[in-house]
Order: sequence, then C-alpha cells, then structure tokens
Amino acid sequence: MSIATTLAGTAARIPALNRPVALFGAIGAALVANLVVWLIGAAAGGTFEMTDAGRVQSVAPGGIIMLTVVPMLIGLGAAVLLSYKWIGVLRVAAVIGSVLAVATIGMTVNADFDTASTVALSITHLTLVPALVVATEGLRRKLTHG
Repeated sequence: MSIATTLAGTAARIPALNRPVALFGAIGAALVANLVVWLIGAAAGGTFEMTDAGRVQSVAPGGIIMLTVVPMLIGLGAAVLLSYKWIGVLRVAAVIGSVLAVATIGMTVNADFDTASTVALSITHLTLVPALVVATEGLRRKLTHG
C-alpha cells in the first residue's frame, strides 16, 4: 500500500451544503472564530483602538462583527445567487474572496493598532479563507453531485 493510497483513503471531505447552509453557516463560523480571536487578542493586551483624524476609534467587538458579516454577506451572497445560473462562479468567488481577505491585511498593518491588536485583526482576515472555501466547495458539491 502506497502513501498516496493511504492518505487518499483518510482525507477529509467537504460535505455537500445547500445555499442557506453554505451562506449563513460560513458567516456564522467565521464570526464565531473571529470573536474567539478577538477575545484572545484582548486577553493578550490588545486594545483594538486606532487613531483616525485625531479621534480614537475602537473596532471591537462591534467592528469585528460588522467587518466579518457584511463583506461575507455581500461577496458570498452574490456568489450563492449567481450560482443559480453559473456554478463556476463558486470557484471564482473562493479565489477572489480569499485574495481580498489576505490583501486587506495591509490596511490593518498600516493602521496604528498596538501589536496584539494588529496580530489578532490580521488573523481575523485569515479566518475568512477557510470559511469561504468550505462554503463554496460544499455548495458546488451539492449542485454538481446532488
């Protein structure tokens, strides 16, 4: 028995997901993960405050909730709706959403957050990637394989 055969036999599979579960499950999972990351960052001494135009603004926890739910609802929601006409949009959405999530870390790094807040907020961007991939691939599996 080769290693490839052994690994292929034990690989985890993404389950088939219907549209509401793919959309709201991904948003819920990402939100819970991001709130846990926020709690860890706060426990590590992060204030989650930045200065913008001379005013101190806090991004937590309301900002964590809004900046997780709104982009995923818009982007993933659009992909879910477009998948009624074109299933291929799901793979495109997974790539574009993942690239945007990673690319926007730069905005967090450039803001004047303390180190613990910067690290935690950067991680919250990364938690969106697996949520997007599982949602889009799970929905794709449902639509192509029933």
